Amino acid sequence: MSLKPAPNSESVEMNQTNTKALRYSSLAILAIQNATLVLIMRYARMMPGDQFFATTAVVNAEALKLVSCFIIIAVSEGSITGLIKELDKNIINAPLDTLKVAIPALIYTFQNNLLYVAVSNLPAATFQVVYQIKILTTALFSVVILEKRLTPTHWFALVLLTAGVAMVQIETTLAKDSSKDTDRQQNPVLGFVAVLISCISSGFAGVYFEKILKGSSVSTWLRNIQLAGFGMILGMAGVYLNDGANVLAFGFFHGYNKFTVMVIMNQALGGLVVAFVVKYADNILKGFATSIAIIISCICSIFLFSFELTTLFVFGATLVIGSVCLYSSQ
Repeated sequence: MSLKPAPNSESVEMNQTNTKALRYSSLAILAIQNATLVLIMRYARMMPGDQFFATTAVVNAEALKLVSCFIIIAVSEGSITGLIKELDKNIINAPLDTLKVAIPALIYTFQNNLLYVAVSNLPAATFQVVYQIKILTTALFSVVILEKRLTPTHWFALVLLTAGVAMVQIETTLAKDSSKDTDRQQNPVLGFVAVLISCISSGFAGVYFEKILKGSSVSTWLRNIQLAGFGMILGMAGVYLNDGANVLAFGFFHGYNKFTVMVIMNQALGGLVVAFVVKYADNILKGFATSIAIIISCICSIFLFSFELTTLFVFGATLVIGSVCLYSSQ
């Protein structure tokens, strides 16, 4: 009977160092991705000239994410044959389990389309702050669906979050945005409603998807393939219903430019980075990354869109950032 050698202390320390490096590097990427997505998406939608169809961008982002997951699984399995075996075992021969993912896929597709409406009608900094209300909806759905218990500190953080979001919304409706990109008519109320619905759908879909992940041994990459597959199907339905005639007349890639491609790549990257962060980091550090993203977005909006930060907006944004940090600390 052979005994396994005890792990060397230097190797253990090296593994811990590598894990820490991966954790913080992935969090840095997540923070940058969150901030740049809104900025690039808004800039792409506000550019003069022909506009790209948002529904086609959503489909292309899902397609890119699907291909990326195929490549990741093929590399991890060592061959394309291994990829095919994984798909056959966990997707083709498990139709009922696969259909469970159709629900969050439908919601995510709907949510992604709402994001375009929101960023087209709200300043980038405002959107980034208001969108953090998804922390509140995620917590509420966690209590209902996952039966998670929240401490008084959690609830206090949620109250701070609600107050901060309210202040930001008051600032949006009462104060005029003097940004350079106001050539197109904007509707702050429509933008706020769109982002609010997106937050609710994000909270439910995230918690529901978490329940699916924890209830099976299927990898996150395979689940992302299922999500992307359903997302593409539902996204194409959205293209047909919303922009079918225009797509037939002008083409699927009408209005595309380098910024549109950047938006699509950023959205696909976001789905992959989140899975990486969940593996090497935790919700506490993820909350800090989200807070950093808000700060980055606000600072960049001053220079890119001439967004004016008033005292009320800064105070509301501070409450939101503080509430995210407070909630994540428990």
